[in-house]
Amino acid sequence: MFGRNLKVTLLRVVVWAVLAVVGYKLSVVHVRVDGISMLPTCPDQAVFWVNRLAYLRHQPQRGDVVAIRFVAADDSISRLEPPHVMLLKRIIGLPGETVAFVKGQVLINGEILDEPYETLGCDWNRPPVTLGPDQYYVVGDNRSMPWQDHTFGVRKRNLIVGKARL
Repeated sequence: MFGRNLKVTLLRVVVWAVLAVVGYKLSVVHVRVDGISMLPTCPDQAVFWVNRLAYLRHQPQRGDVVAIRFVAADDSISRLEPPHVMLLKRIIGLPGETVAFVKGQVLINGEILDEPYETLGCDWNRPPVTLGPDQYYVVGDNRSMPWQDHTFGVRKRNLIVGKARL
């Protein structure tokens, strides 16, 4: 069971254990939801695992729920948070697209976006925003809240940590 040399076997076990822990820490992070901006998809205080490796082979897609590093350098952010905070948001706009809210409907390049996950109703009106080549438009699912109480808007690709496993 232990092989001929107990010291070599124990060294192998320790090396494999360290590699497993380091690999886990590099590939997965857990995020706790604090607030109701992602209802009904993500309840307040729920914990979700985020796959940091999800976008190594392809770019984020519309509809993905992602963890985003919070950066307080954007005018659409309504409150300041510590730099270690991550937000769970849904991607609705992809690079190069124009995103607007008209009477609660999301318009992508002038076309209404079908959002079956958005069930709480919305009355937002926001002017069109055209995304750059490395920008995504993210927003929470609970748009029954006033837009002033939401953290949403344009985020650069490098701020997307990974895809949440729901």
